Amino acid sequence: MKRGLLALCMLLTAAQAAPEAKPQWSVAALGELRTAVDAAPAEALPRLDTADLDAAWQSSDAARVDREATRLALRLAKLELLGSATGRSGWKIVDTDAKIDLAAELSAALAENRLGAFLAGLNPQHPDYLALRSAYAGETDAGKRQTLARNMERWRWMPHDLGGDYLLVNAAAYEVRLWRGGKQVGAWRVIVGKPSTPTPVFNAVVTGVNVNPWWNVPSNIVRESVGSLIRRNPGLARARGYVWSGGQVRQKPGANNALGYMKLVMPNPYSVYLHDTPNRDLFERDPRAFSHGCVRVGDALDFATALFGGTRSRTDIDALVAKGDSVVVDLPRQLPVYVTYFTAGLRGDGSFAYFPDIYGRDRKMAAAVNSGQACPV
Repeated sequence: MKRGLLALCMLLTAAQAAPEAKPQWSVAALGELRTAVDAAPAEALPRLDTADLDAAWQSSDAARVDREATRLALRLAKLELLGSATGRSGWKIVDTDAKIDLAAELSAALAENRLGAFLAGLNPQHPDYLALRSAYAGETDAGKRQTLARNMERWRWMPHDLGGDYLLVNAAAYEVRLWRGGKQVGAWRVIVGKPSTPTPVFNAVVTGVNVNPWWNVPSNIVRESVGSLIRRNPGLARARGYVWSGGQVRQKPGANNALGYMKLVMPNPYSVYLHDTPNRDLFERDPRAFSHGCVRVGDALDFATALFGGTRSRTDIDALVAKGDSVVVDLPRQLPVYVTYFTAGLRGDGSFAYFPDIYGRDRKMAAAVNSGQACPV
């Protein structure tokens, strides 16, 4: 009994001597949070309601203030980093930012007195996003502001860090751009999928270049055209390089090959690739939505040479083409490729432009908002 009373006295004494818990949120940090909330509309994000935080502040309950400020900050952080829309139909680029522990990052920012910089830094920092934000700030036309907002939202669906070296395809702009060390070093025109066979939005990794590729003809194209040619005129089909066996159709490497003289090795579940084409006259047309989904690149051998970063010359690539053998040349370093869809942003020449919504994806984003599947942006 005495031992129990002694333990209880010790606990009470320790509780009385313990210092009062220090609030996690300082007055300065709360001010930075309110500043960030007020700044959100400039990033085409909604301004979050601060009523619960205001009520907590009026109550003078430090624990309640901490709780409401943390809740509000995490909501804002998720909007800035990951976006507000949930209706991402067809957007298959893996966003690695979803794995970030924002609660832990927030705690560290508070402890190091850098909350404002932390929250601001969660917004996309890519030059294309910054150009969209600048245009959004000055645009007065309501329709164009909506277009800008949707594309700012799409940038939140991209990984915050794309890496220093990568390829960025924008199907809506009919263009692919090469980035090295975080700077754009080249841009090429492309042909993308028809509205009936749109180029998907996805990311992959380029490991090499297949020079003089064989074309494994997809079954839908066999049904649509090639199969009919084989049945109607097998001699002409052979003259065009087609071979078939066991229900599979392939086309030999050569000048008539649908993939042209090169195809990037970039495994993906959509069987969509960046490649050359024998129909180079189509690059002079606008719009350039003619393919079954793949991305045909203008001046493809120049493009392929650039991917080697100086380890292979154009002369080297031309010599491989001339030999006629189908060979895969590995890149010195694997290169991420992001096949995207932005209806506003920067062109390869640095100019800002709006691009036609060839696949109606802006309309689908608007429909998602109107149906309640996404938050307004």
